[in-house]
Amino acid sequence: MLCMPKGLAFKTQADPREPQFHAFIITREDGSRTFGFALTFYEEVTSKQICSAMQTLYHMHNAEYDVLHSPSVDGRDHSGMEDGEGTPGTKLQRFNSYDISRDTLYVSKCICLITPMSFMKACRSVLEQLHQAVTSPQPPPLPLESYIYNVLYEVPLPPPGRSLKFSGVYGPIICQRPSTNELPLFDFPVKEVFELLGVENVFQLFTCALLEFQILLYSQHYQRLMTVAETITALMFPFQWQHVYVPILPASLLHFLDAPVPYLMGLHSNGLDDRSKLELPQEANLCFVDIDNHFIELPEDLPQFPNKLEFVQEVSEILMAFGIPPEGNLHCSESASKLKRLRASELVSDKRNGNIAGSPLHSYELLKENETIARLQALVKRTGVSLEKLEVREDPSSNKDLKVQCDEEELRIYQLNIQIREVFANRFTQMFADYEVFVIQPSQDKESWFTNREQMQNFDKASFLSDQPEPYLPFLSRFLETQMFASFIDNKIMCHDDDDKDPVLRVFDSRVDKIRLLNVRTPTLRTSMYQKCTTVDEAEKAIELRLAKIDHTAIHPHLLDMKIGQGKYEPGFFPKLQSDVLSTGPASNKWTKRNAPAQWRRKDRQKQHTEHLRLDNDQRETKRMLVEKMGREAVELGHGEVNITGVEENTLIASLCDLLERIWSHGLQVKQGKSALWSHLLHYQENRQRKLTSGSLSTSGILLDSERRKSDASSVMSPLRISLIQDMRHIQNIGEIKTDVGKARAWVRLSMEKKLLSRHLKQLLSDHELTKKLYKRYAFLRCDDEKEQFLYHLLSFNAVDYFCFTNVFTTILIPYHILIVPSKKLGGSMFTANPWICISGELGETQILQIPRNVLEMTFECQNLGKLTTVQIGHDNSGLYAKWLVEYVMVRNEITGHTYKFPCGRWLGKGIDDGSLERVLVGELLTSQPEVDERPCRTPPLQQSPSVIRRLVTISPNNKPKLNTGQIQESIGEAVNGIVKHFHKPEKEHGFKSPRLFKNVFIWDFLEKAQTYFETLEQNELVPEENWHTRARNFCRFVTAINNTPRNIGKDGKFQMLVCLGARDHLLHHWIALLADCPITAHMYEDVALIKDHTLVNSLIRVLQTLQEFNITLETSLVKGIDI
Repeated sequence: MLCMPKGLAFKTQADPREPQFHAFIITREDGSRTFGFALTFYEEVTSKQICSAMQTLYHMHNAEYDVLHSPSVDGRDHSGMEDGEGTPGTKLQRFNSYDISRDTLYVSKCICLITPMSFMKACRSVLEQLHQAVTSPQPPPLPLESYIYNVLYEVPLPPPGRSLKFSGVYGPIICQRPSTNELPLFDFPVKEVFELLGVENVFQLFTCALLEFQILLYSQHYQRLMTVAETITALMFPFQWQHVYVPILPASLLHFLDAPVPYLMGLHSNGLDDRSKLELPQEANLCFVDIDNHFIELPEDLPQFPNKLEFVQEVSEILMAFGIPPEGNLHCSESASKLKRLRASELVSDKRNGNIAGSPLHSYELLKENETIARLQALVKRTGVSLEKLEVREDPSSNKDLKVQCDEEELRIYQLNIQIREVFANRFTQMFADYEVFVIQPSQDKESWFTNREQMQNFDKASFLSDQPEPYLPFLSRFLETQMFASFIDNKIMCHDDDDKDPVLRVFDSRVDKIRLLNVRTPTLRTSMYQKCTTVDEAEKAIELRLAKIDHTAIHPHLLDMKIGQGKYEPGFFPKLQSDVLSTGPASNKWTKRNAPAQWRRKDRQKQHTEHLRLDNDQRETKRMLVEKMGREAVELGHGEVNITGVEENTLIASLCDLLERIWSHGLQVKQGKSALWSHLLHYQENRQRKLTSGSLSTSGILLDSERRKSDASSVMSPLRISLIQDMRHIQNIGEIKTDVGKARAWVRLSMEKKLLSRHLKQLLSDHELTKKLYKRYAFLRCDDEKEQFLYHLLSFNAVDYFCFTNVFTTILIPYHILIVPSKKLGGSMFTANPWICISGELGETQILQIPRNVLEMTFECQNLGKLTTVQIGHDNSGLYAKWLVEYVMVRNEITGHTYKFPCGRWLGKGIDDGSLERVLVGELLTSQPEVDERPCRTPPLQQSPSVIRRLVTISPNNKPKLNTGQIQESIGEAVNGIVKHFHKPEKEHGFKSPRLFKNVFIWDFLEKAQTYFETLEQNELVPEENWHTRARNFCRFVTAINNTPRNIGKDGKFQMLVCLGARDHLLHHWIALLADCPITAHMYEDVALIKDHTLVNSLIRVLQTLQEFNITLETSLVKGIDI
């Protein structure tokens, strides 16, 4: 199945019959790998029966072809029928007839060598020399059994850091093995991969592999599939591919492509069908690589690898030093002649093709129009290097004193391999130089840690990302969520001692230690400075030393104890080997005694947590997203302290979208479009529309049901209805989204934000007829138990407020619904002024919106404002009765359904309250819990920190209602207010003395008097000290600026603005000290006031001084009109 993946092949003397070599890999359940190397050649068929049967088959096949492709009796020509129409016979291909009398028939035969390590060059030499022995006119010196016995039993595995020479049939064969402090063994030619694909395509494929996308390699050469797959996984050092890995997929296992998990597979091409005729079960997250045609098709939203331009430049310099054009060598490509006929402009405009070669001598002439190469050239020119006249490094093998024991071409392959691998390894060493600082070592023993592995945090991702340069974040935030990174950290935790450490991890950690010693990068320094590799020469020298001085020479092949007649030579035919001679090795061979069941069990135990089942993966994804989103409150739930950034949230949502696409792609009857989920949704939408048109569905049937959203807490605002179809229409109306994959992801994000994902998917799958029509019986979506568990896990997302739609689609137009609720007793019907409103959010703010008189509810459309934060509301003070008492304002996003409440409870009008004509209201997102108390309160509600997510808590084990933190805060605040009102008279609210000349005293009145006093002192030059002078001048400047603002804000609004500006500029503690010593304070405040108690004032100053540690950014709505 792996030696000859497509089975036996027959050819005649007219067909090419060159021997074909390819490697393959066998992966066991425990993750261990065994390598196989196969040489396929052709031998003459000597059996007359087989030849006769083959002639009959040829005649039958060609006769059937002629019948299907000739004009029929009715005169119609069937030869033009497209594939897929009529019978499967239309896909037949006509062959030339085989004539037993004049043609010679050949059949494929394969010899294979299985090894525990990948010594590809040595194994290829062994097989080719064995084949040469049976095709040469002269017989080999010894029977073939002697050479095979020698390889099996007498050639040992070279120890780490040593080289070995052993004898083939016609010449010596050398293999060498890296030491324990070098990069692991890798024997495939990197040169071939860069020639076939080019640097740009290799980097794109490398990025897809690191982010664990599904990767499908496509070629008509088995060895190319294996070489590309092994090279990409080797360049990942120190990380290892953890998912399905089948570089050569046998024809009998094509259903593996249906797997809804990450995979790296190789598919054999027959060389006739192009990409358009290849039907794949899912393409939403697929990286398709057509190796022979120099072409790569990438998944959407692929982030760029950090420092990609500099990285590409460093690799390109190495390739050019070895005479390899960075854009690839079209002489290796099947489509060389086809591509050379295309114009350069056409090649560059093809976004999917990263780099296509022109003439190897003038490679950059062709690519001057390529954006990536243009940026690369600009970067290099700034460093003083010219790409057109790049100095190629002198051939390192030309001036060496060492005489190596292999030919020059083989040495160059070794040198290029190690140079490229060292450069890639250096990138990860630089990027993760301080990773150990963020590893969270478990407090319990390893057994307990294994048992609770899924609930444990093993790496402080948020802190690590906060320490990285900004350009790295899109890639790193996704890479930290991969299974390969999780396994790497798990190995670090498990192998804490050097003796127990994984060999790959030991090499990587030693390199990290060297970087720290050289002070190349400070762990706390955020820098994107590119550090070139400095370990190439050392690694190259180690290989050359091993090749120059052979450490061990194996026993030469010798005659075996064979019976007379055994080992007979027959030219052109590989003999049937004598099993009795080869089945047992020498009695002293230590390898026959190998038995390490305990070691295998231990290895199996370590790999257990990397095994993925689809449902477990979904549960883990759901739980991780939920726990990380809940932030610090998760500490109380026992999940450890976790934080999440916007980039991380995007990454987690994207991984959920990938998971949903894989599930919806599993078991499809017919693939339609690149997104299986969106295709299913469109079918559902079409079915509902058809039923509506035919009258079998009522008008309200478009909606899932008529239930009203509980989150729309106010009874006066008409609620949104829950509608899957309406949410689809919202997505279809977004012009920025062009692809089906993008629409599916947007729909998932919107459903997540509305807390309807599980409900929508349940409704989608409730159409059983549609599901049966679209999916095969074994599909995941048709397994009721698994489907129910899957939907149940998705319900857990409803415990958290996500803004994954609002924060991503920042430029779309969104309708907002406004409701203004005036006092039920005062100021509603008699109000004569013209009101206006301005709404601000995290992404922007609206212009001033004029509200028609006597209209309290309206809808408007504007660009996405993000999460809403403040509302400015006011009026123009016109008419006879320009006084307005507003209780609160409500604003709802009509797409996401998020509703915000902005409490006011204050008058707007001259001569009433503090005389304000406009106010800034701070909003809060309404939760699904109904408001406990709607009583108006002058005290603004306590606003919790945006990073803290409200969580349901049980007050007591009895059946009492659950209260969230906001309701508890509000209850405590009202209780405190009640106590204050009970013990204090209203006119002594701030400790002011009883006023005589005016009714109300505001804090701003006191601040204006203090300003006048400070300015008088300054004019009279009675300044106590220099610091006092600076602080007083600052205070007066701020008060003057606020008084001169054109806004019609009242005295309380001015005081609020002063506090905000003082907090922003870290001046509040200075001002409190100034005001406490001001004589105006003694004049206006009573003795019991806080500001006259020096102990309390000093305590307040110390609290305010802590604000200096924070950089405070104010919204424009809070300081509009002030330019300080």
